[in-house]
Amino acid sequence: MRRLMEKKLAVTQEKIDREGGMDEGDYGRHVAPENFHWQVTPNHADGSFYGFTGWTRNFESLLSAQPVYVNPHDALAGQTYFYLSKMKTPASAADVAGGVANPKSRKTPGAVGYVWNPDFDYSHLKSFHEKYNITHGIGADAHYACDLAMGLRLGWGGILEKLRRHRALHGRDKALFYECEERTVLAIQGWIRRTVAEIDRRLLTEPHPQLRENLRVMKAVNEWIAAGGAPRTLREACQWLAWFVLAKRTYNRCGAGGQLDELLRPYYERDATAGLIDDKEGAFTIACLLLIDAQYYQLGGPGPDGRDMTSRVSHLILDAAELMDGPCNLTIRVHDGLDPELLRRGVRLLFHYKKGWPRFSGDKALVAGFMRAGYSEELARQRIAVGCNWMSLPGLEYTLNDVVKVNLAKVFEIAWLEMFASTAEPDLERLWESYLRHLRVAVEKTADGNHFHMCHQAHNEPELVTNLLCHGPVETGLDMTAGGARYCNLAIDGAGIAVVADSFAALEQRVVDEDRLTWDEVRWQLEKNFPDIEGESVRLLLQGSERFGQATDNRAERWAVRISRAWSGIVRDQNRRYPEYNFIPGLFSWANTIEFGKAVGATPNGRRAGQPVNHGANPLPGFRKDGAVTALVNAIAAVQPGYGNTAPVQLELDPIIGESPEAIEKIIALIKTMFDQGCTLLNINLVDEARVLEAHKDPSKFPDLVVRVTGFTSYFSMLSPQFRQLVVDRILSKRKL
Repeated sequence: MRRLMEKKLAVTQEKIDREGGMDEGDYGRHVAPENFHWQVTPNHADGSFYGFTGWTRNFESLLSAQPVYVNPHDALAGQTYFYLSKMKTPASAADVAGGVANPKSRKTPGAVGYVWNPDFDYSHLKSFHEKYNITHGIGADAHYACDLAMGLRLGWGGILEKLRRHRALHGRDKALFYECEERTVLAIQGWIRRTVAEIDRRLLTEPHPQLRENLRVMKAVNEWIAAGGAPRTLREACQWLAWFVLAKRTYNRCGAGGQLDELLRPYYERDATAGLIDDKEGAFTIACLLLIDAQYYQLGGPGPDGRDMTSRVSHLILDAAELMDGPCNLTIRVHDGLDPELLRRGVRLLFHYKKGWPRFSGDKALVAGFMRAGYSEELARQRIAVGCNWMSLPGLEYTLNDVVKVNLAKVFEIAWLEMFASTAEPDLERLWESYLRHLRVAVEKTADGNHFHMCHQAHNEPELVTNLLCHGPVETGLDMTAGGARYCNLAIDGAGIAVVADSFAALEQRVVDEDRLTWDEVRWQLEKNFPDIEGESVRLLLQGSERFGQATDNRAERWAVRISRAWSGIVRDQNRRYPEYNFIPGLFSWANTIEFGKAVGATPNGRRAGQPVNHGANPLPGFRKDGAVTALVNAIAAVQPGYGNTAPVQLELDPIIGESPEAIEKIIALIKTMFDQGCTLLNINLVDEARVLEAHKDPSKFPDLVVRVTGFTSYFSMLSPQFRQLVVDRILSKRKL
């Protein structure tokens, strides 16, 4: 494992040297040799490719051309070098070398838009997207979870047989769907067979007997999988998962995993009973799976019947994470019946390794919220944590998780300017009414964009890989985006709630109640961005008003609750406009705090123009003068959107609190309390401030420093300076708590 981690760090540095900062999770992707060239095959006049035919042809071509990867120290073969979804920009019709085409035009989950088929015009929505600074999600790639258990049960052969059986049941109008899905499976099998040939070549030259034996077993495992066999052992199961993970990551970066302990449990128990494996080998094999790609996996939590799913494999996965000691995205689902040792061990590992994992999700509020959205308790328990902030029913629902966001602070700014453009006297309730009116327009136009995406995404970017392991597409011959999904739960996130709540509270306190400032004074200072000494005095007065997170039931928290309830209500109202979908509200910013802040001028809470908005549902930095973590938790619990999606708690703790039993028990108590109060997800960083600041100056000094950026963990050195600053600012804000 030491050798594998050394290789990983070397690959990470190579990505940094050749591609610059990568503002995303640590996907494990390698960099292709510098002399490697591959060219997309366009099927459109703009030089890009779209639809079933374009994506299938290019996916086949890429898998048949990209290098194969075999490491004799690894239990598993395979690695990816490219993300096809990032190579489809019109400019990428030129030759592509290295790992990513056109780095300057890369699209990320936080980007305002994705490359879109120009044959389907949404210009009627663009002015609204720009006005309200909406991340619309049109053209967004897979942000939902497959049913990985289906793949393990069927193997590639079973998937092919299922495709051919259902193809025979449908007419010619579905022929293209089945042809392209079958070609997708065959392309993946061909990729595996090329890897087997490389293992054969390595066997001819490997002198070390143990490594040679490892390669021999690796070859047998991959020959079985390439031939279509369903996994029979833990190693075969991990290898099958690795290939599917790599295929969907190569196709369109899909990073949703599954309930990993339950997925692997039958194979481990069978192997252990037969004496084929011990825990040491099992942990190493699982560590190799985690190392290949940092998918989002859940551990523990209730099964459909409510019983805890914790097993020996849950702990074996934590053994694997310890062994790897790198970035990973494991979430422990906390419920009343959770094995207390799994929770305790998770907290202990968080303290010990200080790499932001595991994180913790709250079953109680998530289940109750999803039931409020119209689903049964049994189904709600199956909706697991498999993304930055999001939940998903594996293989059952299509969502637009984490790719659709409304900048609440921008909506406030528009309402503010509208109030002063009127001849009527400024008034707090009139400002609120204007805010609600614009918020409704922003959400409605966002929902219109969602509908547009659903109508045309199959002609833009069909879900060829993930369709294979979902319930519906193969049976109906319809893409997940075109009616194949059993449920369509479209997520819309709001960002910047603390900026808006604090602004309303500051106006209420300083202008309305105390009469220390006039409406015109505040307007002038915001227009000029607090330009001088007097402006700074006004700014500090506004900033010193009651703030969200400062105290329970103060002005700002009352406004935040009011905003959150209005937000959820307006998002849920879209169900009446589009009854074929179920719109689910969330409060999350991803890393858009920076970009959203740049779009908004100075605000009445004392925030200067262009400064970031708050992270997710967190209060703004400096909301309290002490270190009362419970105040932050209480504030976020009060504004949960309430329908099964999360408003995460992002918590930065100083490692000085130690690894003592007392400290661990206090954090366990905090986790249980916050989830009892209604919180849904907890992301924690335990990082040394001095070390992070030094690494920010020179990342190369700390190549193994791992931080939780938002929902994902990553090597700090791999992040762009802008993203590193995002983490640094959050950590430094502890000084102001």
